[in-house]
Amino acid sequence: MKKTFLLVVASLAIMLGANAQELTNFMNREPIVSPEIGESQVTFRFLAPKADTVKITGGFTPTVKMKTLFGEMDVPGSLDLTKDEKGLWSITLPLPEPELYTYSFIVDGTTVNDPRNTFMQRDGSRYLSVLLVPGEKTENYFEAEKRGNLHQVWYDSPTLKINRRMFVYTPYGYENSNKSYPVLYLLHGGGGDEDAWTSMGRTRQILDNLIEKGLAEPMICVMPNGNPNQMAAQTTQLPVSDVDYRDPSNRNNYVHSIVKDIVPYIEKNYRVIADPDHRAIAGLSMGGGHTIAAANEYPGMFQYICPLSMGIRGEQPDIDEKLQGLKKAGYKLYWLACGNTDFLYESAQKLDAKLTENGLEHTFYVTEGGHTWANWRVYLNTFAPLLFK
Repeated sequence: MKKTFLLVVASLAIMLGANAQELTNFMNREPIVSPEIGESQVTFRFLAPKADTVKITGGFTPTVKMKTLFGEMDVPGSLDLTKDEKGLWSITLPLPEPELYTYSFIVDGTTVNDPRNTFMQRDGSRYLSVLLVPGEKTENYFEAEKRGNLHQVWYDSPTLKINRRMFVYTPYGYENSNKSYPVLYLLHGGGGDEDAWTSMGRTRQILDNLIEKGLAEPMICVMPNGNPNQMAAQTTQLPVSDVDYRDPSNRNNYVHSIVKDIVPYIEKNYRVIADPDHRAIAGLSMGGGHTIAAANEYPGMFQYICPLSMGIRGEQPDIDEKLQGLKKAGYKLYWLACGNTDFLYESAQKLDAKLTENGLEHTFYVTEGGHTWANWRVYLNTFAPLLFK
């Protein structure tokens, strides 16, 4: 018994000694802060003693011309970091304009994220480090004091014949009241999924702040997965079904599922005001196309219609008939937005012209910039206060 006791004591001593050494090593090492935001500058750091080159690239680095599927575009270039005697690479830059930027390091040709930065953002299959610069433009991108909840909800979609996931935002106080709320159906773009508006769009933070400030009506926000062949985001590792998008019978299947599957599910399972006056639909790029189609195919279903960075593409011989049907059904807000260097700006201009030609009152909100989240966050921040008034 005595021998066992001594063995336990000895083992504990070894463990404590090892932990103490570990703590000592940690405490004696100067912490690496990256990014470090000052009043007028920001510093990035990366520890790589054996690396030959370390560069940084992101939304705040100078752009270079590059040929893409959408023609020649400006894309982020890179800047060199400097190495000190301890193998710590660093670069100090003038603080960029207030915005949410993503960035990464390029270490001897290999792209890696900033290991010292816990603020990450997922864009499809990519995870990127984030720099959020405070300022008037970004004040609603930070956490509000009164925060709503974000639910991951599974529902059956008879239209698409699969079980699917969507994200549902409920405003602060929803769980502790009997109040019923209006609903915004917010749709993502190509390459995104049900998490896109949350991760990259800062939807919860923007709505929390707008509602807390009294600038927007408290609302539920539903963010579905716009890929009809997916049950959920690829991070779930669930199988993806084959869908022939060239088959005319598959046209607008997802749009039909919004109206026939998603809206009924939300109106059955959440405290909502279940009428057109309290339904809004908005979406960016591909989701903008879904928004336009939902409004045209189901006139009167949504009283607030907000297509972003999308318009009329290709031949649509029935567009006048569809818009006249929407005009006859009535709506309260048609809010179209696009950046003036967006590759889809011309399509948005065509929709603007068709809306005008058919006598549909609307807003065409044009901003600087292209097909980017920097614009889509601004659009949400701008049109959300106009809803349900």
